[in-house]
Amino acid sequence: MPKNKGKGGKNRKRGKNEADDEKRELIFKEDGQEYAQVQRMLGNGRCEAMCIDGTKRLCHIRGKMHKKVWIAAGDIVLVGLRDYQDDKADVILKYMSDEARLLKAYGELPDNTRLNEGIVGDFEDDPQNEVDDFVEFEDEDIDRI
Repeated sequence: MPKNKGKGGKNRKRGKNEADDEKRELIFKEDGQEYAQVQRMLGNGRCEAMCIDGTKRLCHIRGKMHKKVWIAAGDIVLVGLRDYQDDKADVILKYMSDEARLLKAYGELPDNTRLNEGIVGDFEDDPQNEVDDFVEFEDEDIDRI
């Protein structure tokens, strides 16, 4: 049997859950940075995001976040803009859902930004959003079919 010479396996690389429940200070954008909403994940540490300034950018997830912070479509992220490539950016930070709500409340995100919390349940609660999913047929129409 070969001797193990490393310092551990997959579980060591995975590390401890570093207290994600802990509240952290809300970080606002600086110059050279922009808020964006992830539209779709492309794989290989990249995603397509729509920035608040209206530009769709190809974003690269930085190595510190790669395989540690999971990003999904609809998440609000802070991206660092590149001076030499306007259509590409780097994901610096992912905002938790409560932080994204705070950003919207502070006016940092526009009001038309759709946050991804509770999207599934919202449609049943609002009577104005009710849509009939069935089609009514008359007796003549059924006979013709």
